[in-house]
Amino acid sequence: MWKSNPRGIIGFATHSSPPAASITMKWYLVAALLTVLTSSQGILTTLSQSNGGYKYDYATVPFLAEVFKLLVSSVLLWRECKSSPSVRMTTDWKSIRLYPIPSIIYLIHNNVQFATLTYVDTSTYQIMGNLKIVTTGILFRLFLKKKLSNLQWMAIVLLAVGTTTSQVKGCGATSCDSLFSSPIPGYLLGILSACLSALAGVYTEFLMKKNNDSLYWQNVQLYTFGSIFNMGRLILDDFGSGFEKGPWWQRLFNGYTITTWLVVLNLGSTGLLVSWLMKYADNIVKVYSTSMAMLLTMIISVYLFSFKPTLQLFLGIIICMMSLHMYFAPPSMLVDIPPTVKEDPLILREVTVEKRTGS
Repeated sequence: MWKSNPRGIIGFATHSSPPAASITMKWYLVAALLTVLTSSQGILTTLSQSNGGYKYDYATVPFLAEVFKLLVSSVLLWRECKSSPSVRMTTDWKSIRLYPIPSIIYLIHNNVQFATLTYVDTSTYQIMGNLKIVTTGILFRLFLKKKLSNLQWMAIVLLAVGTTTSQVKGCGATSCDSLFSSPIPGYLLGILSACLSALAGVYTEFLMKKNNDSLYWQNVQLYTFGSIFNMGRLILDDFGSGFEKGPWWQRLFNGYTITTWLVVLNLGSTGLLVSWLMKYADNIVKVYSTSMAMLLTMIISVYLFSFKPTLQLFLGIIICMMSLHMYFAPPSMLVDIPPTVKEDPLILREVTVEKRTGS
């Protein structure tokens, strides 16, 4: 039977959280699946275009993805409540009011992204986006108090260098000049965008780990506010266009094809996997997954879109693989520690004795 207490925690008679050993999926399997799904996002989005444009309202895709995540999390929470005697759900307002904050940060981040693109070109923007790898590590250390070794810091910097290297198309005059010819506000907005992206991820991890609540209950709260904020964006778009195309709910599925629905399912599934990693792994694992996904997308694009591989791409892949090994491998595998040399007791050592004379 359900019961509640004054602290706003709803559950059954026992509140013990499931042991870590009961988690059937390992974080590295989830991270690998996240890499595959993230890499296919850009490909599916490209395939959903028609004549170089979208026949559907792209703003409806994030909204439907949030609704999908909310529905899946609600069903999984319902099944968990039926089968488990130890479901923990904190329902006091002090806890719930924290969950809109990631949506607000992402909303600000999206607007900063658009503002950044008014000052810099697309290639410069993509390269500057790799700053979020380093800013995630910094905020991960500052706010979550997670200590990283010197080797891990070096690995994070190498990851940023590797992803940047893979995105540099060449050292022609045009490409190199565009990287350093943007106005100062463009670079400042790019740094702000990287900080906001890292802040949203680190704050979400804080929410997921701040108590022993059910993952699905936490997801329900996150995606409820996510759906509300995305709906608010659609309403603002209606007012901005003067309802020229009608209210958003009438055009919600206009122009949708099977590929468009795959984009929605992919985006929603990716979000669910990210929340799992935030609960049971950490932000750095997510950063590595998304970075490897970018490289995987480039490789797949060689076969699907006649993308020409470059030397920079191969160098970037090598650097990122080195970074991956450096961050997750045990230190004993990275550093050869010489065995302790035992001294031969028969060897006489010269000992210098300082003779002191009395004053």
